[in-house]
Amino acid sequence: MTAPTTTVLPTRPDPPRTRPRGPVVAVATWSARHRWTALLLWIAFVAAAVVGGSAIGSKEIDDGDETIGASAAADRALLDAEFGELPSESVLVQNADGGRLEASAASDVLRELEEGLTGLTGVAAVDEPVASSDGTSQLVEVSLAEGSGTDEEKDAAAEQAARDVKGVVTGIAAAHPDLRIEQVGDNSIGDALDQVYEDDFAKAEFLSVPVTLAILLVVFGALIAAGVPILLALSSVGAAMGLSAFASYLVPSNEMLASVVLLVGMAVGVDYSLFYIRRDREERAKGDSVDHAIAVVAATSGRAVVVSGITVAVAMSGMFLSGFSIFSAFAMGTILVVLVAVLGSVTVLPALLSILGRWVDRPRIPLLWRLARRGGGSRFWPAVLRPVLRRPVAALTLGVAALAALAAPALGMTLSQPDLDDMPESIPEVQTYQRITDAYPSEGKAHTVAVWSSDGSALDAPAVEAAVADLTSRTDADTASFASAGAAPQVEYAEGSEVARFSVPAASNPDDPQGRASLESLRELVSETVGEVPGVAAGVTGEIAWDVDFRDVLSERLPLVIGFVLLLTVFVLVLAFRSLTIALTAAALNLLSVAAAYGLLVLVFQNTWAEGLLDFTSNGAIITWLPLFLFVILFGLSMDYHVFVVSRIREGRRAGLSTRDAIAQGITKSAGVVTSAALVMVAVFSIFATLSPLDFKQMGVGLAAAILIDATIVRAVLLPAAMSLLGERNWWMPRAFHRLPSIDHS
Repeated sequence: MTAPTTTVLPTRPDPPRTRPRGPVVAVATWSARHRWTALLLWIAFVAAAVVGGSAIGSKEIDDGDETIGASAAADRALLDAEFGELPSESVLVQNADGGRLEASAASDVLRELEEGLTGLTGVAAVDEPVASSDGTSQLVEVSLAEGSGTDEEKDAAAEQAARDVKGVVTGIAAAHPDLRIEQVGDNSIGDALDQVYEDDFAKAEFLSVPVTLAILLVVFGALIAAGVPILLALSSVGAAMGLSAFASYLVPSNEMLASVVLLVGMAVGVDYSLFYIRRDREERAKGDSVDHAIAVVAATSGRAVVVSGITVAVAMSGMFLSGFSIFSAFAMGTILVVLVAVLGSVTVLPALLSILGRWVDRPRIPLLWRLARRGGGSRFWPAVLRPVLRRPVAALTLGVAALAALAAPALGMTLSQPDLDDMPESIPEVQTYQRITDAYPSEGKAHTVAVWSSDGSALDAPAVEAAVADLTSRTDADTASFASAGAAPQVEYAEGSEVARFSVPAASNPDDPQGRASLESLRELVSETVGEVPGVAAGVTGEIAWDVDFRDVLSERLPLVIGFVLLLTVFVLVLAFRSLTIALTAAALNLLSVAAAYGLLVLVFQNTWAEGLLDFTSNGAIITWLPLFLFVILFGLSMDYHVFVVSRIREGRRAGLSTRDAIAQGITKSAGVVTSAALVMVAVFSIFATLSPLDFKQMGVGLAAAILIDATIVRAVLLPAAMSLLGERNWWMPRAFHRLPSIDHS
């Protein structure tokens, strides 16, 4: 009978005290020796990036950059066409109880609306009220005056006019409490949604810093040590946002980029500082001088940070292959913030540690300091590792089975692009929009058919309108796919008459199964009717078409993105660790954790059980762009932990420990910092799960769940079990790969 294997860390004589070497060590050593110069250079760099970025501003994604799939041709035809349309707002009048609206009750209000709105300088026309077919509503269309100047100045004028209209509507509504008098339109609802996103982003910014600081105070037990990671992370985010403004003239930006950069920047910035400072404390505890400790930290954690940063940046670059401008913007922003965080970690962080010396552990918070000092000798992780290393087959089997079970619901994932129906119902404009679409079905979801001359000449209007009438008779007969408008739609002609458009009301929402069928049926009918007019080309676009085409293109590109990220990250890890086995193991474990996060997202958001917990209304789907975004972000961030843990294991192996002992030592010594980093990430990501928009909620839950799974089950169970089973094969490198260059990670 053999004695059971334990995870007691082996004791070995310390190796000779040689000074570490390498490019990362050289940079860190220079920064430590010229600490004030390095610190001032970093401050100047961040300031220049922020000021410069603010001065030049960002180039936003143009509408023309967002054309995709089968609707792209129709979108391009409409993009440059001038229809002379004016921005508009709609005013809805109903009984407060939702009952039938009597003409006598509404007449005075409608007259007041006409008189009050007509007198506004920003209003071009007030249309006659339109009664709903059920008699419950009156709808007044208000055309806003076209402003002058640049597009930005015109948009600003329209926004102000919409606010003026709202002022009149609000005043009249207050005078008639028995009626519901509400306004909605592109400008008013845009204002409301912008305010929601702005408030939520401010909330995320406000909460992320104190929450992170609180966790770091528990981790370090000292105020300065807890503050340094936050300073590095925030300065990295600020510099990256400034640099993103410059980069936007190559890769246009998006309004959500700031949220994504904050999310990723806080995560990696705090992680890298944690790796550095915890290792610095460990080396100083051995009696090292500050300078020698910095050199050792640079040679170990510093190199791990560089490899991790390269790997994360490579993963983020996969978004460039998605074919969508918004993903390209995300890729550029996240790559910049990761690289800036790496730069700060190997330059200003050693300088700060040199300036602070042992003062980095001041001022100490008595109780938290004692807990932090005891954390290094925690018995928890050895207790977890003991059964894993004793029975690696059982541990690996159970761990894989658990994550596979959690991932299984992902097979039933349904994708949908969020629309106004998915916005929080607490927004008054959203409620008004829903009431209008209920009372006036033709005001709801509709396909837009674009018609354009194939040779640049004016369209033959009688022939086009005859074809549209033929098309309408066919769509009216298909009540399952189309909502009848009661008459042939009005065909609008652009200036010059080379382009025209008309709408076909849909009977379903974009995320309904009938949505795709309705689109496919209409595209076929358009080709058989309008498309048969000589010299004419036609196509279908609109919200439903864009959503369906987006999903189709994403489905085509996702395998390409996954393959690219896998191959490139495996290649980087091979260069870093000189082991194909390590690289393939990392890829397999990361895929498993991402799949588990997908399954959890489906369980939470495609069902209703968590609605009260997370304050949302399920639409039975996952946001269309989220799977690709989550894969890239999670695959990159998971490499932080994997690179750091495997680096510690490889350190022990190179020091002469057996693979099994190196695993026990590496995971036990890195467990504290990995757990701390994971807690920070989970906390920051969870803040996003509390925000109002559904896309933020799903992104926050997906990221937080995956990081938690990755830092616990994957790193504490699956990784040691897999490496224990592989033994010396962990370090296998095919002979053909021996000539590959190496990322210095000795």
